[in-house]
Amino acid sequence: MDQFIRVCVVFLVFGVLACHDIHLDYTERPGEITVHDDLYSVSVVDNQSAVAVGYYGSAYFTQDGGETWKQGVTGTMSSLYNVSMATPEVGWAVGQRGLILKTSDGGQTWVRQPNLKENEGAHLFGVAAIDEQTALAIGEWGTRIRTEDGGKTWVDNSFTVDEAHPMFQWLTSREQDLVRAGETVYEDVSLNDIYCLGAPSRRCWLIGEFGYIFYSEDGGQTWLPSKISGAGEIAPIQLGYNEIEFDAVHEPAMREFAQGILTDAHLNVAIEALASPEEVQVLGREGDPYEFFELLEARMQEVRSVLEDAGLESERVRLRGQPPWDYEEYLEEDPEFLERYYASRIHETPGVKARVIQNPILFTVRFRDENNGMISGLGGLTLYTEDGGRSWSYSNIDRTLAVFSVDSVPGRVVAVGEKGLVRVSSDNGRSWQMPEPGEFPEVFTFMRDVAFDPTGEVGFVVGQTGRIMKSDDQGQEWRIVLPRS
Repeated sequence: MDQFIRVCVVFLVFGVLACHDIHLDYTERPGEITVHDDLYSVSVVDNQSAVAVGYYGSAYFTQDGGETWKQGVTGTMSSLYNVSMATPEVGWAVGQRGLILKTSDGGQTWVRQPNLKENEGAHLFGVAAIDEQTALAIGEWGTRIRTEDGGKTWVDNSFTVDEAHPMFQWLTSREQDLVRAGETVYEDVSLNDIYCLGAPSRRCWLIGEFGYIFYSEDGGQTWLPSKISGAGEIAPIQLGYNEIEFDAVHEPAMREFAQGILTDAHLNVAIEALASPEEVQVLGREGDPYEFFELLEARMQEVRSVLEDAGLESERVRLRGQPPWDYEEYLEEDPEFLERYYASRIHETPGVKARVIQNPILFTVRFRDENNGMISGLGGLTLYTEDGGRSWSYSNIDRTLAVFSVDSVPGRVVAVGEKGLVRVSSDNGRSWQMPEPGEFPEVFTFMRDVAFDPTGEVGFVVGQTGRIMKSDDQGQEWRIVLPRS
């Protein structure tokens, strides 16, 4: 995803494309809410205490079950993208340019916590409080940081790139030199949300763009990748030595393969060219590498043409393992560079491989218990798991609007999104329906987050212009509590 698209997705996630009056309501002590700011996140500690944060450093808190809300003092005009409370008193909020705030009085006042991401200017999009001393924060450029001392220090465990990483060949020459020298180069991926169940559980989950989903069983100290169902591939198309064009007998299978995912915009196709050991040796090592590169490129383009003719949009067809045409620039510093590329292309027979790759933009992850969880995403996308996040299955809603957030109680899942989107599920997110008339107020603005208290009794939805809705009956019926009419 190029930088322009990424910025637009970030804007969409946090609603800043919506018009908003600039104001200077920079209070020094907690008080009444005079300007209703866009809200991006809510954390519900119990059936009495909750905190919501959003635009212009806003932080709202309630101590009476959400019937009344007051504005806390954050000391910042930067947007806060996420909040997580460990107890009714202690919690963290994160936001623009590495901003981390901590509260010790239930959201009334907040203190900035210096951290390395402030110096790097990386936006933080999610935070999860495990207990009063332990929290994790995630964000752009693969950010994963963790504290075990209440936020006095934050340890960096971000995703980075090494020479074996698939992203290495796409780095700039300067960045590649930094990697070779052992310097840190962060992975170009935005992590959008993190969720932890909290003590006594040690389970955590994080999500991001490109279908990034990871789970942890030790409170976020180590992470394992999750799997998403829906992947598939065509059996490798075999070609002869130094051959490019494939037999027409393969075309029906490729067309069927492409048409099977036409309506699943989050699924793309990766094409890789394969070379036999003999081709690598004769055409590569002993021949002209550029002619060898042209052979591989032509093989991929042949398959790409068939898939696009079958209706698959060109931007959904990705060429993987493309030839490093500028390889000579790296040989002096990295003599094995070209040999590593040859090794990545070798197959027992020459040909082409095509497979489905996951590319969903994921916004919010929530778990009801250690097994049952939901994820929401761009384009009407939702996923569900029943095995603690080790594997996930797709369950799109009936609209292609962004589903910004999802949360559940036993027997009911609630999803909210842009333009007043609301859907509910009674089968753990496998299928979705509109709420029954009267169950949910009719609105046409974005709703950015939904969350229930640990018992599932009380839930809140927060969104544009300070809108807060509340449910007292496990998400069956909702009413607006802010702004007051």
